[in-house]
Order: sequence, then structure tokens, then C-alpha cells
Amino acid sequence: MADIIPFRGLRYNPEKISSLASVVTPPYDIIDESAQARYYAENPANVIRLELGLIFPQDSSSTNRYTRAAQYLEKWQEDETLIAEEKAALYLYQQEFNFRGERVVRTGFVCGLKLEPYEKGNILPHEETLSKPKADRLQLMRATSSNFSSIFGLYSDEEKQGEKLLLEEVKEQAPDISIIDEAGETHKIWVIKNEAIIEQMVALLADRPVYIADGHHRYETALEYYNEIKEQGLEGYDYVMATLVNVFDEGLVVLPTHRLVGNIPGFKLDAFMNHLAGLFEIALHKDKNISVFMQELASNAKEHKVFGMYSGKDLFLLDLKHPRQASKLLPDNKSAAWEKLDVALLDNIILDQLLGIDEQKRRSQENLAYTRSEEWLMEQIDNRNYQLGFLLNPTRVEEIIEVAQARDKMPQKSTYFYPKLITGLIINNLSIK
Repeated sequence: MADIIPFRGLRYNPEKISSLASVVTPPYDIIDESAQARYYAENPANVIRLELGLIFPQDSSSTNRYTRAAQYLEKWQEDETLIAEEKAALYLYQQEFNFRGERVVRTGFVCGLKLEPYEKGNILPHEETLSKPKADRLQLMRATSSNFSSIFGLYSDEEKQGEKLLLEEVKEQAPDISIIDEAGETHKIWVIKNEAIIEQMVALLADRPVYIADGHHRYETALEYYNEIKEQGLEGYDYVMATLVNVFDEGLVVLPTHRLVGNIPGFKLDAFMNHLAGLFEIALHKDKNISVFMQELASNAKEHKVFGMYSGKDLFLLDLKHPRQASKLLPDNKSAAWEKLDVALLDNIILDQLLGIDEQKRRSQENLAYTRSEEWLMEQIDNRNYQLGFLLNPTRVEEIIEVAQARDKMPQKSTYFYPKLITGLIINNLSIK
């Protein structure tokens, strides 16, 4: 099963960095150009320079965002902006955030996760990956031998042995790191160096697989990098930084990722609705109150396969008439767990069969946009930037695990674990032994 290890993390030196909140960022894959520029300006030691450096017109194969990241990393270690842990450790990590009007705490721990092919069955993915992001991350790893953003993984511990063990260890201690980020979320880190505790956590995970929740591209990149290094005869590069959270943790929140459809030539709403009526019961919602609508969508999901649709004028509830018959429209090489996914039904029946947006077009996103904001979806369609919007209920954690256990992978943009792990609290430089 999963093989975890403690590691000597790099952390910002509080004697050099007075505000740790000024040097951290969200993960690279949700940072746009304006946010990137803002993080650059916020602090000259911001981790953005390592994780997602700027690209300049004069860049070349010898001078580029990756080589600059390596230079910053070396410089910041030399001047002790970044300091390596004295001994290998695990890191208890808590995130406190507001969700639906309540304060929620998600508890996990940061470790080194042994890299191995998915085929072994100890590390299980649930989502497809794309080649372009992996090529970018591989170049960064080749230049820096480091993980700046953590993999987000899940493990199953119904009795919560791991959390109890770690929380008991730090109950009398103030966190080693405590910051409030730009979203108002609190991040706390406790460094766990007690070898007996570490051994118990290693033993606990040795009996359990890890399901990748977020960071598939980073995991696959780290595995490829390890294979390259192994061919050179070097050792000690066979793990990746991972934050592991128990699937039974009360703070584990998954949000849906909604779909917007546009640029469909010759699209006629009436004709589309007629086709849709052959598969779905269509109910017009009484008003445009999206909060009320999403509550209704969630309540109907208990017994039905339901979706929301916004046309720019009206909100509709789509209730799948005959799920067994609909499954015949799905690819025939998928598991039963995959066929039950709302996102699989939406992507393959409505988008593909009825709107002609096949898998290749979904991957290229030429007719699609994704969002977790219902308000933004409606605004874009009202402004005629897109033709239709489809609203989903969130994928349940148990569905994610069932698909992973079936050795299947969900469609792109199936899950959004909220909140994202922050980048910059701990860095894993694989060159540090």
C-alpha cells in the first residue's frame, strides 16, 4: 500500500520574512496573469518566482522561467530566506475556512509519498491528465529538483487514528506557522519530529492506498522525473510532497465544476430542447434565484440524476428519464462506477450526443468553459458570451473512490476540492538529504 516518509522541508525564515502571507500563493494552475503580476509585486521573495515565473521575450533555452527559478532557489537558501528543517519531519496542516455560513476546519498532514506507477494499485488516480501542463512541470523539476506545490491525496481511516495521533502530539504547542491568506482562510502548520509518532503514521498508511484528489499532473511529472534521475544512477528522488487528508474528515469539501457552452454553429434553442425532451423531464424554474435553484438541484439528487440548465432567459431542471437506457449512450469501456457519475452523463450525453462536443473538443475547450460560480455562469450567458450553461451537483467523495478503485478515471473538471492547498508554506527540495 502507500509508502510515506518524513522529509526535511524548506520553510521561509521568519527573521527574514516578516509577513509569511506575503510570500505564498494558490497552486500554479489557478493563477492567471493578473494574479501572477500581483504576487510578483507583493514581495521580492514570493514563491511565485519559483512556482510560476514570468516569461520574457528574450528568453532562450539557457535563460528562462525555469533557470531563473533555480537561481532564486539557490540564492534564497544561501542567504537563509529559506531554511531546511534540521531533521526529517511530518507536518500537521489545518485549514480553517468559511463554507455556507459556517467555519470549517480541514485537517491533513504533509509527507513524502513514494512514487510508483498507478498500475501497482497503491496510488490511485481519478482524473485524466493533459500533456502540456506535465511538460511545463517537468521542465521546472529538471531545473530545481523541487516540489513547490503539494499533491492532495486522500486515505481512508474511519476511526481517525492518524488525526488523533497527530493532534495529541501538538495539543500543547502553538503552530510553527500560522497565516491568514488573501481569501481570509487560515493555514496552520505544526512540525512533527517525534520519531515514534512518525513511525506510527508510516505504519498506518502502509495498510491503505492513497487516492489522488488534486495534483495528477504533478504526481505523473514527479514520477517521470524520478525515472530520469534513476537512469543517471542517482537515488533519493523517489518521492513527492503530498498532503494527505482522511476521507472521513468533516472539513473535506468538494464543489461542482459547471459547464458553459458556446460557439455552436447554427444552434437553435427550441430544436435542442426538443431533442433534450426525449431523454429528460424538463421543468421550468419559477424564478432566477440561483441559490434556491441549487438547493432544489441538491435535494432532487437524492433519488434522481438531475442537472440544471440556464438559457439566458430561464432556469430549467433536467431529470433523466431512464438512466439504464441512457447508459447505452455512454462509452462501452467504462466501469459501472464511472457510468453513475453526473459529470459523465452530462459530458457524454448532453454535450457529445446532443451538442456535438466530443471528447477531443472537450479537451481542447474550444466550445467549453468551466466555473464553480453559478453567478458567473449566468452573467456570461446573459452577456451572450456563451449560449448555454449546465449546472451540476458536486461529485461525492465516495464516488471518487469507487471510480479510482475500479481503475477508471473521471472526465476533466469533475471535482474541485475546496479550499486549495496553499503554495509556499513548505517546499520539498529533493536534493536535501
